[in-house]
Amino acid sequence: MFEDLVKKTEEKSEFVFFTGAGISTDSGIKDFRSCDGLYSEGLYGGYEPEEILSRSVLMNEPEIFFRYYNDKIIAGNPEPNMGHKAIADIQELGIETTVVTQNIDGLHSKAGSFTVHELHGSVLKNYCTSCNRFFDLDFIKSFKGSIPKCPDCKSMVRPDVVLYGEGLHEEEVKVSVEAIERADFLFAVGSSLRVYPAAGFLRYFRGKAFIIINIGQTPFDRIADCKIEENSSYVLGQLCRELKYEFG
Repeated sequence: MFEDLVKKTEEKSEFVFFTGAGISTDSGIKDFRSCDGLYSEGLYGGYEPEEILSRSVLMNEPEIFFRYYNDKIIAGNPEPNMGHKAIADIQELGIETTVVTQNIDGLHSKAGSFTVHELHGSVLKNYCTSCNRFFDLDFIKSFKGSIPKCPDCKSMVRPDVVLYGEGLHEEEVKVSVEAIERADFLFAVGSSLRVYPAAGFLRYFRGKAFIIINIGQTPFDRIADCKIEENSSYVLGQLCRELKYEFG
């Protein structure tokens, strides 16, 4: 599947994997925009899902926000799938590998990838809105959908994720764009590539090959060197196996 790409790859090559919700569906996490994704489920507490996941609802109606967040975003205990693990394994081959992800699930780091830029933050990180003390995911889950309160100052603890109405973290943007500019190979995986400004970062790529792995059309299909419409876990597993044969 990746014979030509592997031939062009050298140990000094740099890979960037730009990942979206589609890479995590095999871990049991729903995506957002597919026909059975979170945004297709209709109203929740009188709000559309996109409205609930906003700074406005968090600050003005935190009861609804955290009920939805607990029920739909952090429910269960998802584990990395073959796709996450394949990217981490490619890194272990000595190929410089960076993950730039739109996901907030933390599964890339859990799989073992150690250069991960989380453009929209992570559910694993949470902080007090007054004293800035940090808390883990288990702390948020312990409130079972009620408003998490800091044990020190009793203020609300919120997830360190970028909500609608908030801007991306400037440092994450900077290092992500720099990684894409340096990359020899750019893989866009499991993303509709319709969420801006993050999707716009792909235009900084000037390397050897731009590969899209996604079921469904994206606005970037016409400029990609290769488009693969198959399950991302399978495709990334195949890529990893071919690279291991060459470099392992």
